[in-house]
Amino acid sequence: MELKTQVHAEEGKQELFITRVFDLPLRLLFKAYEDPNIVAQWMSTQVIKLENTKHGSWQFETSYDGNVLFSASGVILEFVPDQKITRTFKMENTDFPVQLEFLEFEALENDTSRLTMQIIFKTVAFRDQLLQMPFARGLNMAHNRLEEILKQQ
Repeated sequence: MELKTQVHAEEGKQELFITRVFDLPLRLLFKAYEDPNIVAQWMSTQVIKLENTKHGSWQFETSYDGNVLFSASGVILEFVPDQKITRTFKMENTDFPVQLEFLEFEALENDTSRLTMQIIFKTVAFRDQLLQMPFARGLNMAHNRLEEILKQQ
């Protein structure tokens, strides 16, 4: 499977960059991160809270057979519609510390847009630990779902 979502991690740095060009207009791409119903669909998770305002908070949870498999939360530090979201990300019940995420949205053409994410980790070791998981493949699959769902709207 082609990985359209690119993950770049420079050796020895505490950050990684994620880029993806979507065959979607900018407004629809941003909506995928703003609308709780759409987020729930493409992330295959339950959106407990999504307050899209400066100092708002968010919380997602994925369960199977009544057991919580994944839980994450954070604070939205900056929210500029159709441009950027700056937020924290904390994966619950893990040793991963809070990370800082910068999401930037850019129109390339009428029906094409780009998402660029910069994620900053507490240490290089935590960043590298995440990269050893199937992170890039899972994110690519989620972004593929995002594009499929929004093309139907």
